[in-house]
Amino acid sequence: MKSLVLASSSEFRQQLLSKLKIPFSSVSPDLDESPFENETAVALVERLAIEKAKAGANLIGGNTSIVIGSDQVAVIDEKIIGKPLTKANAIKQLQSASGKSITFYTGLAVFDSESKKLSSSVEPFTVHFKHLTHPQIQNYVEKEQPLWCAGSFKSEGLGIALFEKLEGDDPNTLIGLPLIRLIELLREHGIEVI
Repeated sequence: MKSLVLASSSEFRQQLLSKLKIPFSSVSPDLDESPFENETAVALVERLAIEKAKAGANLIGGNTSIVIGSDQVAVIDEKIIGKPLTKANAIKQLQSASGKSITFYTGLAVFDSESKKLSSSVEPFTVHFKHLTHPQIQNYVEKEQPLWCAGSFKSEGLGIALFEKLEGDDPNTLIGLPLIRLIELLREHGIEVI
């Protein structure tokens, strides 16, 4: 059986993939994740997921593997928002999200390093925010420190308190790895989860 490789250093993606009870290893491809000029969010995450899967295959060399790549962006008011990296940016992102809906697009790619077969998709997930006060936002950012999370929150943690409603096919998508779709793509590559 071919080995399974996750081309991601994200501990969240690793935790999600481990839910499937399939042994896997991880590699960390180093890519420029900047969008191309006029590139849509959907095109960006699909391209990056594919590039990560193929870069992961290169990192493992001659090993015959199925490599998973994934990337995610958030879109608010038709603009791509990334990871805030600072508390000030996190507060700004959450202020702009207050009372609005943010759609997250998660690109997913599965690449066979031997046959070069590639499958990919983009899974949307929408988060509807409550109207948040400035003290609520500051308190949240201070408690959770969501500086490496697109959209400035962790839905699997205290971030759930920021939302009115979540809308999508798979709650794992919001954390960064759409497992329902991944299971389908793995099946296309000959890996049965159950």
